[in-house]
Amino acid sequence: MDRVAKDNLSQRLLFIELLAWWEGAVSNKQLMTQFGVSRQQAYQDLKTYAERHPHNLVRSNAGFAPTASFIPYFISTDVNHYLHWFAGGQLYIDNPATPAGVSELRLPPRTVSAEVIRALVQGIRRQKRVEVDYVSLSNPENDGRIFHPHTFVNTGLRWHVRGYCEKSQGYRDLVLSRFRGAADVLDDSPHGMAGDNAWQTRITLILQPDPRLSAAKQAVLANDYRMEGGQLVLNTRAALANYLLHELQVNTKMLDGTPEAQQLVLVNRDDIKQWLFSG
Repeated sequence: MDRVAKDNLSQRLLFIELLAWWEGAVSNKQLMTQFGVSRQQAYQDLKTYAERHPHNLVRSNAGFAPTASFIPYFISTDVNHYLHWFAGGQLYIDNPATPAGVSELRLPPRTVSAEVIRALVQGIRRQKRVEVDYVSLSNPENDGRIFHPHTFVNTGLRWHVRGYCEKSQGYRDLVLSRFRGAADVLDDSPHGMAGDNAWQTRITLILQPDPRLSAAKQAVLANDYRMEGGQLVLNTRAALANYLLHELQVNTKMLDGTPEAQQLVLVNRDDIKQWLFSG
């Protein structure tokens, strides 16, 4: 087998593991769609995987499902890799060899349950209610909830799932690493993405250098962010505004004591304060 063919097969075997582990099943059709291969080739790939790792997969109504003794050989159990594919259809290929002269900061992976992800994926794709247990810093004990998920959200630091929470009687973001135990997929959800006002609403954030900075220092920041007219104008979903401001390290509650630490200020806070956590 030549190098290219071997690499292509390795990617298809990785894909088999990725979907089996995180979605609970993988099928011929999914391989055909992802790689543009024939049904015969997809069947052969699944057969090859089963021959190499006979204790990992078992036939199911949806194709092939992971066994209770499943051991990953091609994937990591970092949910970022699956959600990278879920978001755009591209496989995450982890390359530990970093080119000389380049260094990359890698955040530690958070613990996320595959069983919970499987239920949330079904909930999103089929618009179903999902029964989950959840913990938070304000309530560290297991808290049962009925959740109607519609979108996975990467905030830069961690992954959330957004949807309607029956307990809160509104749309909320739940942190993936804070689900506990198993999750059960229930009946159809009447609360989809279309009913999420904060998700459907687009707002504009207007940022500028902290005016307490000298003109020269403001010019540095204006160049950093390619500002026009001394302002950075960003359009985002209202539901994501807080995360965007946090990633830009913009403190909207109060000015930092030193302008060099604050750097950017939100000019139109009064216009959008209803969407801010501190609003």
